[in-house]
Amino acid sequence: MASSDKPTSYLPATDALGRDLHDLRVSVTDRCNFRCVYCMPKEVFGRGYKFLQKTELLTFEEIEKIVRVFSRMGVKKIRLTGGEPLVRSELERLIEKISNIDGIADISLTTNAALLSPKRAASLRSAGLDRVNISLDAIDDETFMAVNDVGIPVQKVLDGITAASEAGFKSVKVNMVVKRGLNEHSVLPMARYFHGSGQILRFIEFMDVGNTNRWHDNAVMTGAEIISLINAEMPVETVSPNYRGEVAQRWQYQDGGGEIGVISSVSQPFCGDCSRARLSAVGKIYTCLFASDGFDLLSLLREGISEAELETRVRKLWSRRRDRYSETRTVESVLKPKVEMSYIGG
Repeated sequence: MASSDKPTSYLPATDALGRDLHDLRVSVTDRCNFRCVYCMPKEVFGRGYKFLQKTELLTFEEIEKIVRVFSRMGVKKIRLTGGEPLVRSELERLIEKISNIDGIADISLTTNAALLSPKRAASLRSAGLDRVNISLDAIDDETFMAVNDVGIPVQKVLDGITAASEAGFKSVKVNMVVKRGLNEHSVLPMARYFHGSGQILRFIEFMDVGNTNRWHDNAVMTGAEIISLINAEMPVETVSPNYRGEVAQRWQYQDGGGEIGVISSVSQPFCGDCSRARLSAVGKIYTCLFASDGFDLLSLLREGISEAELETRVRKLWSRRRDRYSETRTVESVLKPKVEMSYIGG
């Protein structure tokens, strides 16, 4: 490495509210094979929608460079997202690159699992992927197909969950976004199905990410309501967090049937412990899930910026961060333009 590319520091980056940077979520594509109504509704992302060209996306080498810079700022965990990350070819090659970066201790993937065959799961694990989070919003075909809106049956995702479980990942978690009026009736059937399965089921409150999902607070089934519903049939008790800043509140069945989690970003915001930055597929850094603007790294990379200068700029960006959208959410702020979920992966 040339002298001008030497890192400026190996100290953790801290924002204006005292929050250290530990996690980086990396979107590798804006494309997805689903059209979930709370994320990529067909009326916006239909046949005529123009997705990004490959030349507009960060290359794996550019992502590697960015991750290396973030690792020197304290990032230890990388989550690969999309769109649907498995539609990006040769993803294993990126995972191998990231796994060889000093300081990166955990690499995970969020996927709808429709493309997660046993062979693919094994190759991802061999490349260095540690954990998998799989999205599944109902356990019956009628509801699930109404959510994904492309006719994919539940069994396709269940097969992906089985493939992931057999591939030897450190953990396989199942995520269910709950939207009142769409799939809240599926909460108990999902809980019953995964009770005793060995997979951790996590319920996520419907959030106002982006502007195309027509979010309204009336559509939010709160975490407290979800737990109350489950507890009435299958008693649960709280479990201590695995670490400070863990987004999911942990619960376990009193009969030994395993663990569930609830992510209550709307009703119980956790901005005070947020340690996450997000990198879009076009190379913009977002310091909040609900941000409207990102900081362009792609142009800087293609202009030949050194890693040292890139680190200086990103460190300065994080040091000025004051985001706490969920804690200050108002009727007005909900309507302000925000980056879409499909660009930064949640």
